[in-house]
Amino acid sequence: MTRSNIALLVLIAAVAALPLFGGAYALRLGTIACLYAVLALSWNVVGGLAGYPSFATAAFFGYGAYAAGVLLGHGWPLWAAVASAMLSAFVAAAALGAVLLRLRGHYFAIASLSLAEVLRELVNNATDLTGGGMGLNIPLASGAGIMAEATFFFFAMWGVLLATALMAIIVGGSKLGFALACIRQNETASSMVGLNTTLYKAAAFGLSACFVSAAGGIYAAWVHYIDPSDVFDILYSVKPIVMALMGGLGSPLGVACGAFLYLGLEEVVWRNYIQIHTGVLGLLIVLLLLFLPHGLSSLRPDRLWRRAKHV
Repeated sequence: MTRSNIALLVLIAAVAALPLFGGAYALRLGTIACLYAVLALSWNVVGGLAGYPSFATAAFFGYGAYAAGVLLGHGWPLWAAVASAMLSAFVAAAALGAVLLRLRGHYFAIASLSLAEVLRELVNNATDLTGGGMGLNIPLASGAGIMAEATFFFFAMWGVLLATALMAIIVGGSKLGFALACIRQNETASSMVGLNTTLYKAAAFGLSACFVSAAGGIYAAWVHYIDPSDVFDILYSVKPIVMALMGGLGSPLGVACGAFLYLGLEEVVWRNYIQIHTGVLGLLIVLLLLFLPHGLSSLRPDRLWRRAKHV
């Protein structure tokens, strides 16, 4: 295991200590931070390792939220509802990926973006099952206080983050990770030497969907109410890309740090520039990407030390 991967696990372990130092507000921020990191790390498998600009994150997130939400409404325990959402998302995304990932560049980006809109329309029309445009109410946990519930969902989302980070580390050092890197460098040449590019791309797409859906399921249980315009919001597709770019494509540690940095900027800007927060946040992100084109992962201590010695 590389030092970067060890640092990632240490960072995630440090996040788990948040309930010791904060109240309900800190737990809320911690839960969102874990959610953002899951989305970014999952996107990085397809977008960072394979080099395919996927905009399907919102589709997977919304699917996980509704799949788990419907099952929770029928009395399923949380773990079973989330596990079912993960498994079905993996199978569906792998099958879709085998078709969609034959497209490349902006053609694939547009096709992946359309998935969220298709699912949104399906949810809107399946009123008996999903509540349609009126949304879906999810039962509250009986007997749980505010702090107990906040702590529970923080650790639930943290658990998904830990599992996602382990997946990213394992994939990065596996045959799948090597195959995805080859596809990113030259997919045509990879196919010519006998690499089954469709299989590896479909597996990556399925893994990405699996963990994003888990985060969606936990999110639905956490907020107790979801509607199509919320969970299929295009921002769930755009934000992970921005986080990954801020952290450094292909680096799990960088991507996780990018997610945490993005949330920090988002929260500070929202609290201080509420009327123009979108413009200010966008400007800060553009400046960061201009001055750090390779993301936070380029700020390695050894590189900084070498630069300092040459100044």
